[in-house]
Amino acid sequence: MPSAALDAALADVETVFNGFASPGETGCERCFRPEETACLRTPYRRVPDGLLARFLFKDPLHYDDHPAVLRRLLPQAARAMADGTLDGIGWGWHGLARVDWRAWPAQQAAAVEAFVHAWCQDVLLTPAPSYPAEAVFETCGSILCGMTALLHRWPEGSTPDAHLAACARGWMEDLLVDRWPLTWWDPDDEAAAVTELRHWLSGPGAARLGARGDRDLATRAGLLALPYDERWAHPYWTSASATN
Repeated sequence: MPSAALDAALADVETVFNGFASPGETGCERCFRPEETACLRTPYRRVPDGLLARFLFKDPLHYDDHPAVLRRLLPQAARAMADGTLDGIGWGWHGLARVDWRAWPAQQAAAVEAFVHAWCQDVLLTPAPSYPAEAVFETCGSILCGMTALLHRWPEGSTPDAHLAACARGWMEDLLVDRWPLTWWDPDDEAAAVTELRHWLSGPGAARLGARGDRDLATRAGLLALPYDERWAHPYWTSASATN
């Protein structure tokens, strides 16, 4: 069941973007049938679930007005993301990550940002969410074009810490060798984002992992604070925990 914060954010999205459409949209004739593209020109009409995902994850070049298409889809798309019925989370580059939504009118931009944070928080507080926490975190980070705000808002508690441990295990092999650990991200933003991730994981993240008993994972996370050569020269790698 969604949290009160997520319910409020969804209600705001539905209010702010209610009735939007892309009136002159012709879409990509190779990808969409005329009656499918007509949905984008028509407000208040529910888009079939499978078509919703196709619209949302399609490259912006397939549209005459990609921002207008996203505003048209947002009320239904946000609801589907929150209830776990939107196909593609973790498997595609989300449309909101490919548009400058912060340049939209202030009320619209605020509604998008509040929803992204509330959705991420809700997932991290849920023991068995509909999507893997790592996929949701990556989706939210790519939409926000950064990780710091999400990392600093990572909730406290056993369930969020369990998700943190799962995410850290998925990221660690790449981070230790300075590889980018995520997939759906603007390449221009990768350097800054990996710095944010490494900085937080080697500090607050490592402390939380150690506190929950994941000492080996916490040690590896702490090594991310070191320059590459020092990281791999650390005595940890010759200890029993590393070889195990």
